[in-house]
Amino acid sequence: MFFSKKEKSKATQITDDNFNEIALNTDKGILLDFYAEWCGPCKVLGPIIDELAGEFKDRVVVGKVDVDKNPKLSAFFKVKSMPTLIFVKNKQELERMSGLIPKPNLAEMLEDLEKYTFEEEK
Repeated sequence: MFFSKKEKSKATQITDDNFNEIALNTDKGILLDFYAEWCGPCKVLGPIIDELAGEFKDRVVVGKVDVDKNPKLSAFFKVKSMPTLIFVKNKQELERMSGLIPKPNLAEMLEDLEKYTFEEEK
């Protein structure tokens, strides 16, 4: 009545099966949120990741990886704690962070990821 429900954006669910397709078919930066359903901090971070997925929808791929359902991807990225956020561009890991990160900081990092270009070494 007083509050209208906004349709929530959701981050892309990334799995062992669809990761290569997503990563190989984009020139955008990718944020991977490795989480678990039983992880308290992950439950706090999850809605923030979903909001950012909506805000950066056409600029950056924002995805969530359930570590319990995707052991190969978790092992490939050597994820040891949750939540772990990994920033990837051009098939290269650029940065990795664990724990809760405030939304404004994450938004700034996604803007940087979007603009990031690889300089050729001379």
